[in-house]
Amino acid sequence: MPDQPQKKIQKKPTPAQLLERLGLVKDMDFIVHLPLRYEDQTQIHEIASLAIGEYAQIEATVTQQTLLQHPRKQLHALVRDHSGELLVRLLHFYPSQIKQFAEGSFLRLRGEVRRGFNTALEMVHPKVTQAGTPLAATLTPIYPTTDGLSQPALRKAILEALERGNLIDTLSEKVREHYGLIDFASAVTQLHYPAVEQSSALLNQSHPAWDRIKFDELLAQQLSLTAARARRALLKAPAIASSKKLTHQLTTALSFTLTGAQQRVIAEIDQDLQRTQPMNRLLQGDVGSGKTIVAAFAAVQAIEQGYQVALMAPTELLAEQHQQKLTAWLAPLGIQVDWLSGSLTPAQRRQANERIALGTSQLIVGTQALIQETVQFHQLGLVILDEQHRFGVEQRLELSRKGTLSMAQLGADLLPHQLNMSATPIPRTLALTFYSDLDVSIIDELPPGRTPVQTKLLAADRRLEMMDRVRLAVQEGQQVYWVCPLVEESEALQLQTAVDTYEQMAQELAPLRVGLLHGRMNSAEKNQVMASFRAAELDVLVATTVIEVGVDVPNATIMVIEHAERYGLAQLHQLRGRVGRGHKVSFCILMYQAPLSAVARERLRAMYETTDGFEIAQRDLTIRGPGEFLGVRQSGQMLLRFANLDQDSDLILQAKECAAYLYQHQPEQAAAHVQRWLGAKEEFLRG
Repeated sequence: MPDQPQKKIQKKPTPAQLLERLGLVKDMDFIVHLPLRYEDQTQIHEIASLAIGEYAQIEATVTQQTLLQHPRKQLHALVRDHSGELLVRLLHFYPSQIKQFAEGSFLRLRGEVRRGFNTALEMVHPKVTQAGTPLAATLTPIYPTTDGLSQPALRKAILEALERGNLIDTLSEKVREHYGLIDFASAVTQLHYPAVEQSSALLNQSHPAWDRIKFDELLAQQLSLTAARARRALLKAPAIASSKKLTHQLTTALSFTLTGAQQRVIAEIDQDLQRTQPMNRLLQGDVGSGKTIVAAFAAVQAIEQGYQVALMAPTELLAEQHQQKLTAWLAPLGIQVDWLSGSLTPAQRRQANERIALGTSQLIVGTQALIQETVQFHQLGLVILDEQHRFGVEQRLELSRKGTLSMAQLGADLLPHQLNMSATPIPRTLALTFYSDLDVSIIDELPPGRTPVQTKLLAADRRLEMMDRVRLAVQEGQQVYWVCPLVEESEALQLQTAVDTYEQMAQELAPLRVGLLHGRMNSAEKNQVMASFRAAELDVLVATTVIEVGVDVPNATIMVIEHAERYGLAQLHQLRGRVGRGHKVSFCILMYQAPLSAVARERLRAMYETTDGFEIAQRDLTIRGPGEFLGVRQSGQMLLRFANLDQDSDLILQAKECAAYLYQHQPEQAAAHVQRWLGAKEEFLRG
């Protein structure tokens, strides 16, 4: 019989390895590893005084023990002090605990007070210690931890680091006084050794110690971003003069007039491109505000001076929409617009790469295919990233590197200019923190003729009524989007839902012409469906969220979103932006399945109450935090552990002001502060 392969025995991690898993290596790592919450172990509560939901500590005698077998095995112990009694329930227990809760045992129990059966009070799996031992003198901190590392062990390691630690303040007394901050040593000592009388302020983070910690964290971030901006100012880029010929030709050829906001932003970008430092500008604009035409004006400025321009979008459909629009505007000016995506055949890709390398392609639009090794630019002077938060730091840098390489071939050490576009408005507090190293332009004006979209909420059981409304709209010459629900974030399930919905609606809405669009279609199929919908050869388009951005059909006046409660606010707002692009009144119908969670209810209320993208973004930040806006900028590491962007806006402004002062007047303290709070994580802010 052949030898059986031996199972590899995994070694139990050492305490040091467990601590390192939490990022705790140096003393300062431990010192700024602050409590999540506190437990009050300084007093004994009488059972009669306990309230439901309270975390309390009691001392009581076990008066009765019961072992239950059904419906599942449990250990019940009735405990009593002089004021009343309470039930302890252990759902999982060891033989030693049966002995521990033997009748007559006098125990100290600590846990959450719950309402049990017959309105009696109970604790489930309380912490048990020996009654009569000395009580804690301060609140007991509860720290973020990892499997295998107990709170007492972590607490001991942190307190040892505090005793050894160098608590020199990185902020001078003058700076602390100006911003009303206590010293660093006092702040961390009070947070790790919290006094009982300060429990309320510590728990709701209104204590001066928390103000100091939040300020320090925000200051470290602002210093890092200030340094990033200063480093960028030392880099060189080609000075691209204003366009004289192509800009005039483009303006004259347009079938619409630019808004004042568009003209202002075009002028800001024009000034940036003329400088010898690389532009790094974020162009924000609500859905339908006209960012693509602004990008076109930036492109013609660079192209007129002999530079290539690359525009990269996160999805093929969005990239195709850009390519079609830009070709329509720029081809008549004699500009060669090329297309690069993963769906091209090897022969098509090879030919496109040859034109790009030779420089005959002046504007190259595409997906991440633009950053493949085989793509070599001739003289890339401007990089445009659409929905930039959906790209990783490395992906964004790679396109910039390709521009640098193309300049190096011509004997110049220059970076391309970069324009980042986003249709997801970024709340002011977020822009001040994570994006303060960028220059920001905002298109805060919609083109004339855009009608505000009316948003309606509709329960899913009224689906048939909605179908009747669709029939009526089509009879009046309008078109309809019907977006299928997300199903457990599964592309395969979402596709099947789209196919099922399409087949059902094609049958129920006959003789209306119903089309289907989803992400698994190849480029030619998607283009054909969209072309048919634009040409009004289809009445209803059943689609997945592939139509979230970029699709522009002015005759579409109704957007139905099934299971709207499953979508994020930003995504709902983007989908709503697909209608209201013509002169007719448009509607966004949010169909929801009851019952709604509290978060879903907040999202749908926000969509119903406002169409302002910045207001939507602010509410999204409040509901979900900054992750959705930042995308992969932070690569999964949220750098703000303590400050709250929604609640600490005053501290953000103060930290930004202080960072500018320290960077200029106290660079050594600035460097020490960044090292204390960010260390190696500073790299995450540089994308």
